[in-house]
Amino acid sequence: MIAAAGAPDDDARSPTGSLGERSRSPSAEERDTASRRESASLDRWIALLATRQHGVVSRGQLVALGLSGRAIEHRLARGRLHLAHRGVYFVGHPVEAPLARETAALFACGDGAVLSHTSAATLWGIRRPDEDRSEINVTVTGGSRRRRRIGLAIHVVAALEPSEVDVRHGLTVTSPVRTLVDLASVLDQRDLARCLEEAQIRRLLRRERLRESLDRRRGARGTRMLRELLNVGENPSLTRSEAERLLLDLVRAARLPRPETNVRVGGYEIDALWSQERLAVEVDGYAYHRTRAAFERDRRRDADLQAAGLRVMRITWLQLTNERDSVVARLAQALVTTY
Repeated sequence: MIAAAGAPDDDARSPTGSLGERSRSPSAEERDTASRRESASLDRWIALLATRQHGVVSRGQLVALGLSGRAIEHRLARGRLHLAHRGVYFVGHPVEAPLARETAALFACGDGAVLSHTSAATLWGIRRPDEDRSEINVTVTGGSRRRRRIGLAIHVVAALEPSEVDVRHGLTVTSPVRTLVDLASVLDQRDLARCLEEAQIRRLLRRERLRESLDRRRGARGTRMLRELLNVGENPSLTRSEAERLLLDLVRAARLPRPETNVRVGGYEIDALWSQERLAVEVDGYAYHRTRAAFERDRRRDADLQAAGLRVMRITWLQLTNERDSVVARLAQALVTTY
């Protein structure tokens, strides 16, 4: 990337005018004009480089373009550069461009650094950006020295396999499989299940690869929980009738109004319907949508039911078995909220 940007072209450095003009010493005004032109040319190269790197450049890149330390300090003072980390700068203004913080973090941590954990999950689209705005997570390998940097959570591992590193949006990042394994060490079961589900919806991983990765890290923090979630997704342990029984047991124990079951509306059979409250509850037999087609089919079904005037709530059998209090709270809230 530095080589592609290169230094300013020869015309920007070469003297101009006739041989006679070259023989005399330039005036102060001419020197000032030439200096401004050279500075403007360098700024254009900096802007071009930053455009390719989400608005971020490193000190090493600026020096390679021909800037001195004094020239860098001058641009910092004038607001053309803004310090992100030591030796790393946002270009143009302090407002971060999309992925600027992530890019700056990789520059700050040096060669071999990769985005990881929740930052990688956000980059892969399996975790919402607004869930992870505190620190940028970066993993470094081998003999890398772990230095504390404001705004960064730096993880040191012995090594990363080539299959565990990928590139997304031009940034080095842990693969989806490695990302999920890392997430298992920092997220609770509910958040981890959501990330695993979204990764499968987006078809970012092969289950056997994830299982192989878990086998290699047997005993590591969170791997048992992730393995259990993976097993849950493979074989539903509840039939439809069992799921309905669990739902009705929850409703009865919480003393909520009893719904009608297996009611047909608009060509669809609904698991549980509270007619007066216009609430339809669908119990998903699997913890995860196994294919994009199934996911899209459910979205169409929900849209049709909503068009028929119903509110649709989906509950997975994992929630029915492991998050009973949360299910009751959601139902109670929905039943007291009407159109």
